[in-house]
Amino acid sequence: MRTTEIFTHTLTLTEIESISENYEQVVFLNSNNDKSISYVALGKKAEFQPKENQVFDGLKQFVDEHQDWVFGYLGYDLKNEVEPSLSSKNKDKLEFETAHFFVPEIVCELSPDFTKLHFHKTEEKEQFLSFLGLNKPKTSKKSRKITFSQRMSKDNYAQRFEAIKEHIQQGDIYEMNFCHEFFAENAEINPFETYTKLNELTNAPFSTFYKNSEKYILCGSPERYSKKEGDKIITQPIKGTAKRGKTKEEDEQIKLELSQNEKERSENIMIVDLVRNDLSKTAKRASVKVEELCKVYSFETVHQMISTVTSEIDKTTHPVEVLRTTFPMGSMTGAPKVEAMKIIEELETTKRGVYSGAIGYFKPNQDFDFNVVIRSLLYNEKMKYLSFMVGGAITNKANAEDEYNETLLKAEAMIMSLS
Repeated sequence: MRTTEIFTHTLTLTEIESISENYEQVVFLNSNNDKSISYVALGKKAEFQPKENQVFDGLKQFVDEHQDWVFGYLGYDLKNEVEPSLSSKNKDKLEFETAHFFVPEIVCELSPDFTKLHFHKTEEKEQFLSFLGLNKPKTSKKSRKITFSQRMSKDNYAQRFEAIKEHIQQGDIYEMNFCHEFFAENAEINPFETYTKLNELTNAPFSTFYKNSEKYILCGSPERYSKKEGDKIITQPIKGTAKRGKTKEEDEQIKLELSQNEKERSENIMIVDLVRNDLSKTAKRASVKVEELCKVYSFETVHQMISTVTSEIDKTTHPVEVLRTTFPMGSMTGAPKVEAMKIIEELETTKRGVYSGAIGYFKPNQDFDFNVVIRSLLYNEKMKYLSFMVGGAITNKANAEDEYNETLLKAEAMIMSLS
């Protein structure tokens, strides 16, 4: 059982950075919103040891056994467990685990006015407070300027784009999310400093700093994958992206044009239909609803078209089963889902790994909230390999030049955070 104490002080970014250097496992889920709770999970009380092709079943057991806060991520390549006809054979220079979950020693709930601290032992709390008292990061390590290379040239992208269009015209698929990689080798960065810069640029509602020993996920995601509140499941797929304007008038015009863009709306609606179908696998009869369709939201660097689809589940349905039956999320795959994932594996050149997966947490009552891992830098400090991927949805109405330029727009925040 955990003890909970409330402190009339909310952690600053500097304090979180300082504290994170003292723990091997750190997750900072930053809502960037005074009205929403942010979370910091520190240290490892217990760690999930996944077995091949038994990750979801094992995670069920882990969540049930501990009945505690559980933080972690699901990698995209768990698709192969969900659908045995799939495989992952592309390059993987990051070598992140397919899934990683742990029960933290310390959980901090952060609001603008206080920190709610959850801990098991007084010693854990005292250690945390001693680290908090340092108030200044031990390291003065600075990030070197990074020059990213592209795994796929523009011409190569265009060739593969045409192959996708051929699949669409033949009726194999209706829509597919196609991604490519930017990378840097021999990269030396200060992960938290880089995360802070990325967060300043994106100010995203599902921002995450994730540390697992020498492996880091620095995430500026605007997208929720799935949330459970009691019996209600909420998912919010994004499809449709436009740049921000230079003036207020231009910005409003771009936003209006995105909201009325038939191509972008059709992409979004296709994925909404896919998500409705996925949710129906665990939903109570007639409980799947589209609460919001193709609404445009504005973020620091882009406008995004977001829909909200909900369902209700029976109390006997295990929360991990909701994740299993909807994973990977439709916004990062395509329709039909399995066929799209087969073509993704054929035409992309990099193993997605954590990218296109999900980071989040389970509460002790088994409610959960997970994001979609996009707009994210992945860093293996030991191998000095730094990577991010960007992509977009391709439909029959798409053209290669526009889609390629959209990926470059999405890449800007990651590049600027290290320039």
